Amino acid sequence: MKRLFWVLLMLVLPLCLTAQEPQVGLISLRGPINPITAAFLKENLAAAGKRGDRLLLVELDTPGGLDTAMREAVQAIFSAPVPVAVYVAPSGARAASAGAVIGLAADILAMAPGTNIGAAHPVGLGGKPDPVMEAKLVNDAEAYVEGIAAKRGRNVELARRMVRQSISLSAEAALAQRVIDLVAPTREDLLASLEGRKLQRGGKEVVLHLAGARVVTHEMGTRDRILDAISNPDVAYMLMLLGIAGLFFELSNPGVILPGVIGGISLLLSLFALQTLPVNYAGIALILLGIILFIAEIKVVSYGMLAVGGVVAMVLGSLILFPSPEPYLRLSWEVLAGAVGVTALFFTVVVVKVIQAHREKPITGVEGMLGEVGVADTDLAPEGRVLLRGEYWNARSEEPVRQGEKVRVVAVTGLHLTVRSSADEDDVRSGS
Repeated sequence: MKRLFWVLLMLVLPLCLTAQEPQVGLISLRGPINPITAAFLKENLAAAGKRGDRLLLVELDTPGGLDTAMREAVQAIFSAPVPVAVYVAPSGARAASAGAVIGLAADILAMAPGTNIGAAHPVGLGGKPDPVMEAKLVNDAEAYVEGIAAKRGRNVELARRMVRQSISLSAEAALAQRVIDLVAPTREDLLASLEGRKLQRGGKEVVLHLAGARVVTHEMGTRDRILDAISNPDVAYMLMLLGIAGLFFELSNPGVILPGVIGGISLLLSLFALQTLPVNYAGIALILLGIILFIAEIKVVSYGMLAVGGVVAMVLGSLILFPSPEPYLRLSWEVLAGAVGVTALFFTVVVVKVIQAHREKPITGVEGMLGEVGVADTDLAPEGRVLLRGEYWNARSEEPVRQGEKVRVVAVTGLHLTVRSSADEDDVRSGS
């Protein structure tokens, strides 16, 4: 029994020591703040509490993002079960607009040298709003940031100026003005500086003990990375066009399947992406109108007028689709020009081919048989039989035709052909 006890002790003891090993969780938020990044932050805050992490370190580099996503992130930080440190890094990174507000909400806000924070003036998604609405937006954002800064003991006046005057501060200036807590060149330096730091959380004093803590990085899963990628305006726009084109081909040629499958998946993904972006639905309507006009040009030959209207509608719709003045929430000119150009070129080629097909000589039915050349299978005097396209037909000729001579069809009456000898035509061509 003693031997069994010591064996079990040797097995369990390492597990207990491992479980008690101090740990710091690390995540990175890079790029625009959107519902995907906000959900990723919330999930990791909850997981850090379950793991018993001493600290969750958020390395931040963002130009800003959506107001709703920013507020979700701030609420998650305030209710986090573990202390949260936001570290604007590496050098050259920024915490602008929504990123600045998220940083101010953290228990600890640090920056690497060569970074900046600020420019938190709110921007209406539909462009510049009227003065009254703009004043409401600014006042609301100012009060929101003021409350966050006061809660964390940061410089309230500077936080207000970030909103009202869109000021931006370097790491050193932000530290001097008590906007951030410290400047750290590296992650290791930051964690070393935080050892023994006292924080106020929920009315209680918490002391950080990070010495010897293991830093564990938590990356976005494949699902979140895909959803974050398609939340890019350029990707969402291309998915929408691909979805419309795929469904159009499937409806035009039922049973092909592949275009319909690709189009359906692309359209559903684009609809998800549009939920995470500022969208003007008039832009979507104009793009759909443009596609309809292109299709109408195929059915109704308007000498290019419908196609021109389709290009104009598509360009206008693309321009107003994402009305945000922020570059990272707008459609890029390269993608817009490329997509409109390729779509217009494709439908132009289709229209040209349709017109050419209409102008070509028919090859089926009665019209397709007129002018065809066959061979007299019997003498035609005046009736007999001819071989045409591998088929035997009863035929009649006003002039006698010998067996084996070539004949040309001049009329079709039911199942009877009216022909004439093509030998005379060949003689005329050779004589001329």
